Amino acid sequence: MSRLAKQPIGIPSGVTATLDKGTFSVKGPKGELTRVFTTGDVNLKIEDNAVVVTPRTMDNVFVRSLLGTYASHVKNMLEGVTKGYEKKLILEGVGYKSAVAGNTLDLALGFSHPVKVTVPTGLTVTADKNVITISGADKESVGSFAAYIRSLKKPEPYKGKGFRYEGEIIRRKQGKKSV
Repeated sequence: MSRLAKQPIGIPSGVTATLDKGTFSVKGPKGELTRVFTTGDVNLKIEDNAVVVTPRTMDNVFVRSLLGTYASHVKNMLEGVTKGYEKKLILEGVGYKSAVAGNTLDLALGFSHPVKVTVPTGLTVTADKNVITISGADKESVGSFAAYIRSLKKPEPYKGKGFRYEGEIIRRKQGKKSV
């Protein structure tokens, strides 16, 4: 059994959590999140200001694997509505630019055309001096949008041009040798 699921997950103060027929909703200062837990093999209960994840049976490997998954989803939702999540992307390269105009992220990535990306609802994006900050309450949507932006221009190993995460190290190659 998962170590995450063995302990009850405490609900922080200022956060309201509701459970209705497999739909778990959390509302806090940073926003509101809802997730549907479909399988009937895992029970979610709200008891004593904590969320308890319990299996119906322990003899199924699939159920045991879902316990930790559901517990981590609940923890991420509770942390997202209290603290929020943030990813930073650094754009390196001569002539590469980024700007936010309303609900659109405008990028100049060395192509013959500008790249315009619409920001999903629930996320806030800021761009200052080629550092793009993506923040929001949902960990999954913040991470997937950051991964999509990074996929537009992955960092290349010779000069390091392109998007990289903050703290990511790009392994450099030597390039051509002159004789």
